[in-house]
Amino acid sequence: MQAEWDIEAPGVLQLPSGRRVRGRALRGPLPDGPLPEFGVYLQGRPLVALDWDSRWIRWPDFRVPSDAQDAYDALYETWVRAGRQRVEVACTGGRGRTGTALACLAILDGIRARDAVAFVRKHYDPRAVETPWQRRFVTRFASPG
Repeated sequence: MQAEWDIEAPGVLQLPSGRRVRGRALRGPLPDGPLPEFGVYLQGRPLVALDWDSRWIRWPDFRVPSDAQDAYDALYETWVRAGRQRVEVACTGGRGRTGTALACLAILDGIRARDAVAFVRKHYDPRAVETPWQRRFVTRFASPG
């Protein structure tokens, strides 16, 4: 049986394929419930070691990833793993960078790039994807490099 997040749990976004991803803020406590099996963390600096598989994307606050190809690779891995594991995406506040990454996952899941930000704002957080640069990153995500 596939391990997945409870759809009613805070921060859980269900993609059209049925994959579920939890977005969250790192500045808050770890939510109650099961631990992630994989996480991708969007920070300017790497996190300390975690008790689950993880990947770090160098992504300064209010900006876009420092390496677009690395971000694409990490988010593709996240999307694949979400089909069989509990995965989470997180940044300090859980909105800008996390929302941007979730919109990219929605694109990988079949949402049109021009609709991905609206999808994440409707189903995750109305203030997700905070800057014009982040919105532009989403619209260009389908063709990295």
